Amino acid sequence: MTSRTGFFVLSGVLLLVALVCVGEGVQLIATGKPLGIGIGLCAFVIPVIGVWFLRQTVRFGRASERLAHELDAEGGLPVDELRRSKGGRIDRASADAVFARRQAEAEAEPGDWRVWFRLAVAYADAGDTPRARKTMQHAIKLHSTEPARSNA
Repeated sequence: MTSRTGFFVLSGVLLLVALVCVGEGVQLIATGKPLGIGIGLCAFVIPVIGVWFLRQTVRFGRASERLAHELDAEGGLPVDELRRSKGGRIDRASADAVFARRQAEAEAEPGDWRVWFRLAVAYADAGDTPRARKTMQHAIKLHSTEPARSNA
């Protein structure tokens, strides 16, 4: 299963669970008992939080994909230069070497979203998903402020 397929399956499950929570919340509120009403109202909050997280994930995915397309059009996408084992796993030393180079590029040009995008890819290749996501969010932020900076 690809990441995209998995995302859509989990999104569908999340929306189904949200509908069930809302239905149960309505039934609990309909009991008329104070405890049932309180729990029923809480049952409305859970889907809101889940849908908010889903929305944030979709926005992040679309924004990072937009950056990837733009970088690809410029010919600046990072080339896969990592050594792999026979089983296809990325060699850790190779990932660390690429990461060190990408980090130096980001330190040299801290205002360029392109180097931050490539650094995020290096983080992901090194297996550090939380930092990869945070770095990609920084690249997205830099990209969104770039036109305003260039017009000034």
